[in-house]
Amino acid sequence: MDLTKTYPRSVHDKVHGLVQIGRAIDKGYALAFGNIGEYNYDCPMDQAVFGFLGIDHEKLLERIKHAKSVAEVEAYVSEEFISKKSGAEIEQWNQQWLSHSPEGESLKYFVGLRDQVAPDRTDVTTWADLLDLDEKRTVPKREAAKV
Repeated sequence: MDLTKTYPRSVHDKVHGLVQIGRAIDKGYALAFGNIGEYNYDCPMDQAVFGFLGIDHEKLLERIKHAKSVAEVEAYVSEEFISKKSGAEIEQWNQQWLSHSPEGESLKYFVGLRDQVAPDRTDVTTWADLLDLDEKRTVPKREAAKV
């Protein structure tokens, strides 16, 4: 994965039913092989999914460095971590994560970023959707919110 030439997976993309983890794995691969560009592995968004699953980001990075494929890393994460969560836990986490909106000081930062990327998209109120917009993915229009 060369993040100097392409984007990591969307936050919305699921690996064995769970959002965000595929994006974190992509960034781990890019870091391991020196192609991370402006992205950050183990950023707060990655930390959230690692915390939910109980993953040590440094150990995962070592696993990535020695894996033969992305599929091998995904299988490891699924077997060792995702499988220990119930379907209900995963669905609840997905819902909360995909609807996560900025609050307090981060709200001003969020609005500034959104206005740079797509000032006409005041309906975008979540970090997941803002990342998709910034990475040129289609984000469905929603009823505009006051953010």
